[in-house]
Amino acid sequence: MNPVRETNDEAELFPIRTVSSLTGVNPITLRAWERRHGLISPVRSESGHRLYSRDDIDTILRITALLDKGVAISQARSAIGAPTRHRPAAVDIWTSYRERMIAAIDQFDENRLEDVYNEVLSLHATEIATRTVLLPLLSELGRRWENKEGGVAEEHFFGVYLRNKLGARFHHRRRLAAGPRLLVSCITGEQHEIGLFLFALAAHDAGFQMVLLGADMPLADLAYAARRARADAIVLSGSIEPALAVLAEHLPKLVAESGVPVFVGGLNSVRRHEEIVAAGAIPVGTDIDAGLRHIATHLSPESAARAARAR
Repeated sequence: MNPVRETNDEAELFPIRTVSSLTGVNPITLRAWERRHGLISPVRSESGHRLYSRDDIDTILRITALLDKGVAISQARSAIGAPTRHRPAAVDIWTSYRERMIAAIDQFDENRLEDVYNEVLSLHATEIATRTVLLPLLSELGRRWENKEGGVAEEHFFGVYLRNKLGARFHHRRRLAAGPRLLVSCITGEQHEIGLFLFALAAHDAGFQMVLLGADMPLADLAYAARRARADAIVLSGSIEPALAVLAEHLPKLVAESGVPVFVGGLNSVRRHEEIVAAGAIPVGTDIDAGLRHIATHLSPESAARAARAR
């Protein structure tokens, strides 16, 4: 949910129990998708255990989305390969948008950036633009900013621009949602709000009511805020490495005191999956749509019923 910071994808490998928890696909099915259908190719540890990359996790989430739409598992492989093999023109469009936006960011040219952003949203649905342009762009920029001279300045420039755009969209959203109420904030120390805004907008479109608190939220204040807001759940977003006490002490205390489910999204929910589970919270990964489905399955029957009516 906070896709801005990405580091060393190749070095990040996750065991099958973590992948199963994040995707909702049981280990037996994951092994079948590998052996029988060739859909994923995890590496093996020295002891022979399967280890999955973040690309593998993204592939699994794409497969589950296709299955939800009625695509047969036997057709999933060709469907996943379709964007690059059968529709190169569409891929070129999205790549072109991202390259043009990166060029504008590199020159700190807000007018050019505005032109491309407006072009994308005028020609394509918002959810498509988010999934095919903004989220991949943020991932590309996160890698670029790690080693590029002036990368921090670029990050601040684009962060301010996109935060203003997403904030305006959130402010002017239609206020018809009547589903479960989510109290949403960045985890303590997390200053990047873009992923949080994208999640909040998608959650609102899915029928959830939103209470948005923003960046760098002390967890000690959230239980009180959740009670006062009559929240059905708390959702935390974060990609930075949190201070040791955040997951070891503050998060378990929040879970114990809030009285509602506490979800954690963003890269931390993958990298620190075991600590989050040990704290009593629920990791939901980095994919926004999959995260929303995960949240819905853990809500109380009353909250879930409201979400269903809202949709």
